[in-house]
Amino acid sequence: MSAKDNAKNNFIEKIQNNPYPGRGIVIGRSDESTWQIIYWIMGRSTNSRNRRFVAENSTLRTEPVDLSLLTDPSLIIYDAMLELKGLYMVSNGDQTRTIYDSIKNGKTFVDGLMSRDREPDSPNFTPRISGIIDAKGQTPIVTLSILKASKINPDVSDRYFFRPSYPQCGFGYGLTTYMSDGNPLPSFSGDPILLPCEGSGEEILDKYWNALNQDNRVSLAVKTINLTSNKSSIALRNRHA
Repeated sequence: MSAKDNAKNNFIEKIQNNPYPGRGIVIGRSDESTWQIIYWIMGRSTNSRNRRFVAENSTLRTEPVDLSLLTDPSLIIYDAMLELKGLYMVSNGDQTRTIYDSIKNGKTFVDGLMSRDREPDSPNFTPRISGIIDAKGQTPIVTLSILKASKINPDVSDRYFFRPSYPQCGFGYGLTTYMSDGNPLPSFSGDPILLPCEGSGEEILDKYWNALNQDNRVSLAVKTINLTSNKSSIALRNRHA
């Protein structure tokens, strides 16, 4: 099977035909100098659906739609995308800030995440998924991570880090929090998924938004990064304006 067919099949099976992949991250590139970071959130409860994305310059964050309906902001309100010079970070929780602070203090992406655990939302124990593009060198480096409840003892976390090969144009590597719907929700398992990353930021936004389950999708954003100019922009879509 070709890489293109593999990415297409993964997209159909794990995104388009999946009622609940949960939150998802994809890091890829559409051409030689243009990279994309895709991030989406989904929700089944009123609290999870009561939010939207807001972009402020290079930062993507979540905010509540209706403050009167907000019951627990700890796991749903956070910075999802942050930048430092040549470094582009994304995660599904407040560990984005942990990664940012770790690097600012002379440590690393891995160092920051070694201090964190899976989310404390028993019985789901939602994984923390994170990613970074390090474009400070001649060849950008992609690192992805997932922090999951241990199969032996869910009170502690197993931490997985992935360094996939430099992606070809039109492809990206993705992680989701869940494999599908369920009770409890089954955590993501396995290596990062090869997924399509073709076209402009707006075209990618349309493709992924239209694929996500209409009942459960909440927000989706695509950060487009031009490594020649070192500039980025964010396109987003929200269930609630």
